[in-house]
Amino acid sequence: MADTARAEVVATFVQFRDKIDPAWFIGRGKAEEIAREAEQQAVDLVVFDRELTPAQLHNLERLIPCKVIDRTQLILDIFAMRAQTKEGRLQVELAQLQYLLPRLSGRGRELSRLGGGIGTRGPGETQLETDRRHIRRRIRDIRRELEQVKKHRALHQTRRRKNEILQVALVGYTNAGKSTLLNRLTDSDVLAEDRLFATLDPTSRALSLPSGETVLLTDTVGFIRHLPHQLIAAFRSTLEQVKEADLLLHVVDMSHPEAQDQIEVVEAVLEELGASHLPVLLVFNKADQVTEVPLLAPGRDAITISAFSDRDLERLVHAIDERLHETAIIGRAEIPAEKGDWLALLHRRAQVHETEMDGSCLRISFRMPKRHFERLPSDLRSQIHILSM
Repeated sequence: MADTARAEVVATFVQFRDKIDPAWFIGRGKAEEIAREAEQQAVDLVVFDRELTPAQLHNLERLIPCKVIDRTQLILDIFAMRAQTKEGRLQVELAQLQYLLPRLSGRGRELSRLGGGIGTRGPGETQLETDRRHIRRRIRDIRRELEQVKKHRALHQTRRRKNEILQVALVGYTNAGKSTLLNRLTDSDVLAEDRLFATLDPTSRALSLPSGETVLLTDTVGFIRHLPHQLIAAFRSTLEQVKEADLLLHVVDMSHPEAQDQIEVVEAVLEELGASHLPVLLVFNKADQVTEVPLLAPGRDAITISAFSDRDLERLVHAIDERLHETAIIGRAEIPAEKGDWLALLHRRAQVHETEMDGSCLRISFRMPKRHFERLPSDLRSQIHILSM
């Protein structure tokens, strides 16, 4: 993550402890050792790979002669660098403010300035209280703006559902190759870098399946171990798009030494989002970077690919098609010639195999997802003879 944030790592310290020191996080002696090294190396930043409490951060800043941040601050900084859309920037700012609010006190601020006059809380208000009030007000404003964005997205979602557009969501640990897959499958040009959180803003593209159906493929923000709860809260409206998917493609970097742990992290976040019940196809990516395929998920619905292999991508698209239609109904319908709207509906919601005229009726053979069949008008369903399901 430090590399992603464009920081140069000059030294790393590890300490094994039975429990976290409530005052220093690490031991006092280890903190003094880090302070000496920071002074000798003339570094300007020390990063702790866990979230620090306000008290721990305050104590470490007093001891270490440079800026001290924790894992959460580093991730927030990376997110701030990556956010491109207005919604993304608002979500990052909201997370930053939520993180900052309980950490205002004890950060070396001068708290003696008094407020007064029209529009203030009156004499005696400290600068700390003014800052807190301003942050709370800004948090309320951002939440209102994000709520409007959420309503706008819900309208699009309703329109997609009305048009019976199937949705497939790419989920996975950050840097697993989700954006590369989106680009390769849909001929898109979404930013894809070998860095953490290269993509923050969800991107959707149309994907044509071998069955002739077109689905919506959506790239989502990557997950990470100990993802700050502020970010999950701020990005919840974006991440909840995952819950609307008909199929999740859980992309895994099979070349990573901690691939199994990363699978568990992603599944835990999906559980938190309420999306663990959705059908999942595990996509073990980066097969071109391993000499031996590790046994990561025995018995699970999975496929092994390289995003740079055309043959593998073709296999993946067929697998997606099969998973989306594995509960399909194969049927035959006799449609009166004057019922052109029924004919259009079947062509929109089903994969039509054959159409022939029989007197004043059209005889149609088709395959249709069960959920689409259940939404057909009852009078149309009565004209359908189900062959298999």
